[in-house]
Amino acid sequence: MDEIIGFPLLKDMKILLGKKREMTQIFKEDGTVVPVTLIEAGPCTITSMKKNPAGVMAAVLGFGFAKHITKAQKGEWKELGSFELTREFPVGEDAGMERGTILNATVFEVGDNVNVTGKSKGKGFQGVVKRHGFHGSPASHGHKDQLRMPGSIGATGPQRVFKGVRMAGRMGGDRVTVKNLEIVQVDEANNLIAVKGAIPGSRGSYVTIMASDQNVWQK
Repeated sequence: MDEIIGFPLLKDMKILLGKKREMTQIFKEDGTVVPVTLIEAGPCTITSMKKNPAGVMAAVLGFGFAKHITKAQKGEWKELGSFELTREFPVGEDAGMERGTILNATVFEVGDNVNVTGKSKGKGFQGVVKRHGFHGSPASHGHKDQLRMPGSIGATGPQRVFKGVRMAGRMGGDRVTVKNLEIVQVDEANNLIAVKGAIPGSRGSYVTIMASDQNVWQK
């Protein structure tokens, strides 16, 4: 895939919007146990083809069903339906796609490598031990009430806190991408894709599944 201003340019449209279901395990023929995450992938509808601010042709994908939508959305989508989630992806001029095209789980095949993007679980305000993996202080010999404290944050000469110092704060709730996950199973009837390993987000959260063209070593 080429890149246009930091965004991957999709030529074969191997991308889907989905919803995280749950984690489970799949047994291979040789008895190997594979931990997988089930994703309800599609069906997604291309609601429009337009040029983005960068001047690149982009496809807008719609997923899910929304009971209430705005008048502007009704006017734009018309006969296509009402969608719970929409995302825009640059595809290029020669993509050969048009409004109303439906994409389902069969876009991907078993063995494909994909990048999955989602919103990680929010964990609230956390200390440095949980947030950054600090080991804490020794539990004896003059360390009362200091076990999980951050300790010194640097020199006192500048009289300020340097940018980037690892401290306590809000944790989670970030956009996270897990790269090069293998597709283990595709259930066309139920629009389910089983992806090897864990993906960000809680059950029922929205994710983006995008084909990865990186050739990486995997077990």
